[in-house]
This record gives sequence, C-alpha cells and structure tokens, in this order.
Amino acid sequence: MTLTLGQAVRSFFEDHLPVQKGLRPTSVQSYRDTVRLFLIFVSTDLHRPITRLRMQDLTMAQALAFLKHLEQKRGNHIRTRNQRLAALRTFFTYLATRVPEMLHTAHQVMAIPTKRVPPPETQFLEREEMISLLRSLPREGRHAQRDRTLFAVLYNTGARAQEVADLRIEHLDLGPQPSARLHGKGDKWRTCPLWAETARHLRLLLSQTSPSTPTSGPVFCSSPARALTRFGIYKIVRKHGAYLDRVGDQPRRVTPHLFRHTAAVHLLEAGVEVNVIRAWLGHVSLETTNHYAQLTLRSKLAAMETMELPSDTSAGLRRGSGWREDQKLLAWLNAL
Repeated sequence: MTLTLGQAVRSFFEDHLPVQKGLRPTSVQSYRDTVRLFLIFVSTDLHRPITRLRMQDLTMAQALAFLKHLEQKRGNHIRTRNQRLAALRTFFTYLATRVPEMLHTAHQVMAIPTKRVPPPETQFLEREEMISLLRSLPREGRHAQRDRTLFAVLYNTGARAQEVADLRIEHLDLGPQPSARLHGKGDKWRTCPLWAETARHLRLLLSQTSPSTPTSGPVFCSSPARALTRFGIYKIVRKHGAYLDRVGDQPRRVTPHLFRHTAAVHLLEAGVEVNVIRAWLGHVSLETTNHYAQLTLRSKLAAMETMELPSDTSAGLRRGSGWREDQKLLAWLNAL
C-alpha cells in the first residue's frame, strides 16, 4: 500500500513528533503551523486543492519559494524564516524515512542554507525599573494578587511563559526553604528556589482558591480552575509593563521573556557564577550542551541570597562589574 501525503502528515503529527521525539504540545504546534503554511502555499501555487496534493508535489523548488514568500509577502523576520526552514527539514527527513523516493528531495531541503542574522540586542529592565514596575502593580481588585504574584514569579525564576502557565500547586514547596519545580524545554524538570517575598505572595494567592481545589490545579488562573495560557500571561505583562517599552531612543517591548533576560542580568550583576545561572534558568548554551550538569538546590539557594528583592522593594542588588564588556556572556544572554 502506497503511503499518501495525508497519511504521512497525520503520522508525523500524531506519532513521530509527540511519541517518537517526545515533543511538548507547544513545540508540535509550531511544527503544525509551518507545515500548514507550506501545504497551503504549495496548493495555491499549483492551483490544486490541498486534499489533492501528492508527495511528489513537495519539492526543493517549492520549499525555496515558500521561504521567499515568508520574507517578501508575509514580512517575516529572517529568524522566523530560519525557524520555518528547521521545521521543514525535520518534516522532509521524516517523509524520506517513510517514502524512500523522497530521500533525494530531503537531501536537497537539508542543503538549503540558514540565513545569517545578527544577534538581537540584549534587552532587560534595569534594577530601578524593575522596582518601579513591581511598585506600580495594583494592590486592590479581582486579579491584583494574581498579577503581583505572577510578576514576582517571573522575575524570581526567570521562567519562560509556558513554564509558568504549566505551574501547578503540587509543584510548589512553600516550607522553610521555598522552591518551585518547573517543566521546561526537552521535557526537563528543574527546581528553582523562591525568595521569601515570592513565597509570601504565593501563599496569599493560594489562600484565595477553593478548599476543594486539587493539588494538580493551576497556580495562575484566568477563571476558577482554568489555567492561564502563555498568551494570557503575555497580555497581563503587556497591560502592566507597556509604559516601560521605551528607554530613551532605544525601542524595547516589555514581555514575559524580558523578565528572563532581566533575571539573568541581575544575577550576573550580583556576581553569581554563570553555570549557576544556567541551572537557575534551565538553559544550556551551545558550547556546554553536552557537558551540562544540574546544580544542587543548595548551590542555587546560596546564589538566591545575593539577589533577593526585599518585601518593600526599596533595597537593591549587589552590583558586579565587567559582564557588559564580556562578549561570551553577551552571546549567552542573547541565546536565552
């Protein structure tokens, strides 16, 4: 029986990505977006319904034209173009394993070069800006405690928005040495210590939940028992932080990911060793991917004491020196 394109696409998304590769739903969604856009492009280019596309319709020429379309017609950034190319490479490689006749095409797509693009400028909030933002958050209102806790957790942990959206009550330890377990990229878990002030906000937030709420319930909700999505977290951060978008003549957009950079920079300024920060953020640079070893919670607790924000948000962090001139550290920050 000859494998049809439709069967191959279904197997790619239902078995290969989530089961064989173990990718998380958000990663599968990214692949789905790319393949959907590519199939729609090929269908339009060939003037043929998408349901009548054949395996042989997917060629290197179509892949090149699609990438050009992304930049020139859709106005995508080169980084987005490169991300789509990476997804196409994975897709075509999979097709080649199921349909040997696609092997040559897969080799051609793999040979399409990734475009060079300068690294983005490292954006972050200065210490005074961070304190100002925390102080500006509303103290009264339906979601006031949720939003204040959300900002504290984002800054404390440097977590990705999806990691915070996935945070569950059972992942928190609010005892004498409070910590949170975060589920990150690559299906990896890490434990991040929490400041006493962050733990206090979490206790206040959880005290507002129903006693019947299971420990598997979300920490941050948009409505009772309904977890905030990463898009919901993005909207909340934009709502409260948009006023800090511009510093002088430098454009900047306050997003959840900006807190990740901010946490890294402030830890560096506090003199925390880079490998400790990598473990703190759950990030592995390209240079150390194969040599990464998770640090103990005790090491991270010691690092935390150099950075903790007081409850009145009036005291500052110890400042180190030199990181702004260290090109390796800047490259690492840009990769976060």
